Amino acid sequence: SLMEHTHSGPFHQALREFAFEQGALRDLGSLDCRATPAFETLDGRAQENQAGTDRVAQDVERLAELQNLLFANAEAAGLRRSVLLIVQGMDTSGKGGVTKHVVGAMNPQGVHQVGFKKPTPEELQHDFLWRIRHHTPKHGEIAVFDRSHYEDVLIHRVEGLTAPSRLQRRYGAIRQFEQDLVGNGTMVLKVMLHISREEQYQRLSQRLDDPTKHWKFTPADVDAREQWDAYMEAHRIAIEETDTDEAPWFVIPADRKWYGRLAVQQLLIETLASLDMTYPAATCDIAEQRRRLDASR
Repeated sequence: SLMEHTHSGPFHQALREFAFEQGALRDLGSLDCRATPAFETLDGRAQENQAGTDRVAQDVERLAELQNLLFANAEAAGLRRSVLLIVQGMDTSGKGGVTKHVVGAMNPQGVHQVGFKKPTPEELQHDFLWRIRHHTPKHGEIAVFDRSHYEDVLIHRVEGLTAPSRLQRRYGAIRQFEQDLVGNGTMVLKVMLHISREEQYQRLSQRLDDPTKHWKFTPADVDAREQWDAYMEAHRIAIEETDTDEAPWFVIPADRKWYGRLAVQQLLIETLASLDMTYPAATCDIAEQRRRLDASR
């Protein structure tokens, strides 16, 4: 079955071992955010950075090819499969970089990328999953969520926007929602880009020092930072409540930007490779079409 494939692959395994012990989430604060699971590092930071960046560049075509296979098989062979990649993380954790360098390298025709912002008045008229359902992937598609329905249990818990009993029900609604997606052929990958408090300080500081990045800066980033421990706790609870065999969580150490990108790229590659796809056969007589084409010169 597909489930046996899900945790195959060196990055799947190494990242699960990095953050979980016998199925239980380790303390997020104790994890080394500079770690590089499944990636053999060389001596010296510059080399390592280069090797990691090179590996991302080297595997761009492999990912694009797999994504193309998924799309082709859904279009021509009726393959009922899709992928949903959910990317969560504190501000500056590298969500945008993953979108640009990993997702941006795939054919936009088969990719549906959504950045979820604060809900609009219309969205607030509906239950919290309403706006999310609009964007789930069609067969053959890879959907990528930069933030997601998890904001409704992260920000909401920290800021006290939703009553605790209602939050508890939301975790159940999320589990059911994701299970339904899996039942419909969607492979769900959930990623938390995990940076250290110190690294976030450095990144926010660089934004304040760089006039070309001032537009990216919002006081809310510092507000959230002031509640760091509460956010880590909210992430812990969300992960523990919604980590399932069908829709697993991956906590990715993201203090090294290149590693965050590499890890997400490799998780996608391993997930798609587990489908063992080949290009669909022709639906018409190729020799006959060749004759027709040549006759039309």
